[in-house]
Amino acid sequence: MARPMDITREFAAVILAAGKGTRMKSQVHKVLHPIGGRAMLHHLMASVNELSPRQTVVVVGSGRDQIESAVAGRAATALQEPQLGTGHAVQQAAAALAGFTGDVLILYGDVPFVRPATMQRMLDRLHADDAPAVVVLGFEPADTLQYGRVIAAADGTIEKMVEHKDASAAERACRLCNSGLMAVRGPDLFALLDRVGNDNAAGEYYLVDVVNVARADGRKSAVVVTDDPGEVAGINSRGELADAEAQWQRFRRDEAMAAGVSLRAPDTVFFSYDTVLGRDVTIEQNVVFGPGVSVADGATIRAFSHLEGAKVGEDCQVGPFARLRPGAVMEKGARVGNFVEMKNATLGEGAKANHLTYLGDADVGAGANIGAGTITCNYDGYFKHRTVIGPRAFIGSNSALIAPVRIGADAIVAAGSAVSRDVDEGELRMVRAEQLVKPGWADRFHDAMKKKKAQERSAGKKG
Repeated sequence: MARPMDITREFAAVILAAGKGTRMKSQVHKVLHPIGGRAMLHHLMASVNELSPRQTVVVVGSGRDQIESAVAGRAATALQEPQLGTGHAVQQAAAALAGFTGDVLILYGDVPFVRPATMQRMLDRLHADDAPAVVVLGFEPADTLQYGRVIAAADGTIEKMVEHKDASAAERACRLCNSGLMAVRGPDLFALLDRVGNDNAAGEYYLVDVVNVARADGRKSAVVVTDDPGEVAGINSRGELADAEAQWQRFRRDEAMAAGVSLRAPDTVFFSYDTVLGRDVTIEQNVVFGPGVSVADGATIRAFSHLEGAKVGEDCQVGPFARLRPGAVMEKGARVGNFVEMKNATLGEGAKANHLTYLGDADVGAGANIGAGTITCNYDGYFKHRTVIGPRAFIGSNSALIAPVRIGADAIVAAGSAVSRDVDEGELRMVRAEQLVKPGWADRFHDAMKKKKAQERSAGKKG
């Protein structure tokens, strides 16, 4: 019977990420490929951090520079060179954990979806009354493939661990598989690893053999079985990465709907790891959330919209076919419509830009109306400049606001204007070329062109 882990007991996490990941066929290290906008390694580290580890050590090898950069300030690293198996990889963390007397949780950078609760179960089991030397996380997949097997008794104590390539036919018939994840007391871990040999089909030092070494000493090990095999799915190829993305998105959609969000076509909505959604938010089909988006209560995101780094306030409407880029802020009740793009801009409470508009580096006051085809000309080829539009201002269609420029409260900019100087409060600004009228000119032009075209056709026939 497991008892809750003493909250004062410390643990460290060792994450293995030294493999080459050749099946991914990428210049980017395998564990840095994103799922839901976040590297799979960072997904795993975020879950570990929920349990407040004393230390995290990432074992690196191939592509070490990329991983060292990705975990800088978050974790220590240890180099495995050459790569001689998983047991050898964990040994490389010995120096970083020198003198550490807490527990050690061993994880894999390409197995990103392990839940904090599952990690906690492993640590708790390590301190049950029977005091197992090693706790292994097992799972029962639909297809056992090439997974190593866990041969266990009815009480969960392990009788034998064996890799698939070394297993007998009877052992391969066992459905309980080894995920590779383990929990071991720090003082035991490296002492056991020092006694692991490489007399096996691959000539490698297997981490799982610590169980067999402990058993030879008369010590028991135990298995904790996850109820979700997807939790320990490894990612080694682009196809498996796509499967992992789909798995994560399904979970995130279900989570959103359970929290009070309406998804009109759930399978077509894609979230990022940090998307924040309020209650009674409605999201129509084919909407994509990049990182850094929050949507407040009662907002509607209409079809085919793309949001990234944006804040959408209460009761706002976005889209359809809208794009909110980083720094876009919509205050309560604001509206952007089809083919409107915002970047580093604030749309004040109740303000609206309903059609074909670009708002870049702009502040739009409450209740302002931005007409169709309006753009803020924010870039002069070298520097960005800001446009400020006051409350209740009306910007006519097809206007160009050439920053830096300020439009006062209640001002009107006439349609088709190119405004390069400030507009005072309550002022009408019309910037258009004088309209030129030439009566009958179009009729004479058409007659002349038709005559010329007829002459060319006649000359062509004669030729």
